[in-house]
Amino acid sequence: MAAKKLNYRLPAVTEDKLDDAQRALLESLRAGPRGDRVKLGGPFGVYMHAPQYGELTQQLGAFLRFKTSLEPRLSEFAILCTARMWRAQYEWHAHAPIAEKAGVKAEAIRDVRAGRVPKKAAADERAIFDFVQELYKKRRVSERTYRRVQGFLGDRGTVELVGILGYYTGVSMVLNVFNVPLPEGATPYFAEPK
Repeated sequence: MAAKKLNYRLPAVTEDKLDDAQRALLESLRAGPRGDRVKLGGPFGVYMHAPQYGELTQQLGAFLRFKTSLEPRLSEFAILCTARMWRAQYEWHAHAPIAEKAGVKAEAIRDVRAGRVPKKAAADERAIFDFVQELYKKRRVSERTYRRVQGFLGDRGTVELVGILGYYTGVSMVLNVFNVPLPEGATPYFAEPK
């Protein structure tokens, strides 16, 4: 897919040039569930420019990604739905392989990426897909859509799902506003808006 190259809007941050607050954020990121694989790309590179915000944000993100009552298959599917709605290239790049490994069918991932209803997705994934579509387009969800998701996730899970959607909307905004580049060699997943 031919896409125009966007320029990253922030100065690149390297580990050897971190100040104390940035170093503390990086250490906090690596001490959490993401572990030593944390690099300064993606949203974390952006957070380094506002480390106090980054620390609070990464704590919320760690909870929503690793500690909710949703099984990883469902939370990763919800993240992909959000990434698609925002055409967040980096988010898609990071989470599509995780979603497939967690059990989301490759065909469902392809459909979401293409903006199609994932007809062969599991029933709980379809409920989440419809919930996400309705929430992002109408800024509300109907009683029927709410009840379908709540039937699968319960009250706690539904609250946590909305938290995941809100958090990854924020991540997508950060990625898109600052034109965070994909890793070297990766190609864009979505056409950039004109």
